[in-house]
Amino acid sequence: MSMHNPHATGNHGPEEIDASKGFEQSDIRVTGIVVFLVALLVFVGVAGILVYGVGKLINAQLDREDGPTSKWATTVNIRQLGNLPNNPQMQAKVAELTQQFPTPRVQLDDGNQDVADLHQREDLLLSHYTWVDPSQGKVRIPIERAMEIIAQQGLPVAPSAQQQPLMAGDSVPTVTAPLTNGFAPTGYEQEQADAEHAQEQEKQ
Repeated sequence: MSMHNPHATGNHGPEEIDASKGFEQSDIRVTGIVVFLVALLVFVGVAGILVYGVGKLINAQLDREDGPTSKWATTVNIRQLGNLPNNPQMQAKVAELTQQFPTPRVQLDDGNQDVADLHQREDLLLSHYTWVDPSQGKVRIPIERAMEIIAQQGLPVAPSAQQQPLMAGDSVPTVTAPLTNGFAPTGYEQEQADAEHAQEQEKQ
């Protein structure tokens, strides 16, 4: 009668682990850690050499494009210059050049001032007489005057078009009057109006 030996050769069953001490009893494999650290150092060294070489190539190419060093093309250490002194004339010149810079310009206020200027131009066109074509005598009239003329004379009536019979599921479209008589002022414009109103009250 033969007895089964769980540790016999050829047995691929799970290895019995002694957990009586409550911790891992096998030693750590130092060889794997050493190989990983050596490979990491080699990789960092190779990467550093490659980066240094690419930088040298780029600098050499830039030097060839810049040409030989002269009084017009020279390398200056800007740290030796220090902070530039405050020059009001230079600042005024820069501000003048900035104002004359051609459009489109960089917006500094998210376009709030541009929208306010657009609304002011629209108000001028809607509230004043302006020329459309002086050669033909065409004049743009204020909207209030236009409304008075329409109230007195009425709108020209267009000839009634022949209405085709409605198809199944269709309905006659209706046109409703707009809820506003123009644009609504933005928050930026409202803040400007409030500031102007406060200034007028302070003057009074």
